Amino acid sequence: MRRGFGALGDLGRRLIFRSVSLRGTESPNYGRARASTRGPDQREPSAEISDFRPPVDSHFDWVGPPDRFSNLRCVKFYIPKNESKLEQQLRKLRIDTQNWNQKFWSNQNIIFNKEKEEFIHLRLKAKGLGLRDEEGRKNILTAEEMAEFYKKFLNTNYKKHVNYNKEWYRRNFTITWLMGRTVLQNAWRRLRQRKEIKQ
Repeated sequence: MRRGFGALGDLGRRLIFRSVSLRGTESPNYGRARASTRGPDQREPSAEISDFRPPVDSHFDWVGPPDRFSNLRCVKFYIPKNESKLEQQLRKLRIDTQNWNQKFWSNQNIIFNKEKEEFIHLRLKAKGLGLRDEEGRKNILTAEEMAEFYKKFLNTNYKKHVNYNKEWYRRNFTITWLMGRTVLQNAWRRLRQRKEIKQ
């Protein structure tokens, strides 16, 4: 089930978020966030993605648009009124994992874009070309030339990506485990409530 944002009135002018009722584990796409196609930005990215606050009567997680630095979608997690310690532990771990992902991919994408621009500039300079031709069109390198940069970048950051994937799997396993325990806990709670009502 998904609910649109337009019915929220003034809140719609702030930041477009979508309400979702299904709260799964962190998306595997987090481990494969693509590098931004934008140029390097001088402003330092922040792990705090948005100050948006969902309506107080919302009972769902809210998923926002891709972040300009990391390309990851921010999630505002629903806090149940009678949140158990286990549910709180799960929610805090998901928030911490989201911020960890945000920081890693923001920094990684900025580094990628900066090094890519430097590579293109040096290659064009070696050919006696500028960034643009006489008609103002942007000069580009061939796919084979750019493949050299991509290969070098991946090799240089290989260990960093391996460590990231190890930590990502560790976190996701823990999140999945806590979610399973939470489902069982809530099922047992509802069963006890039904028994109490019948009595």
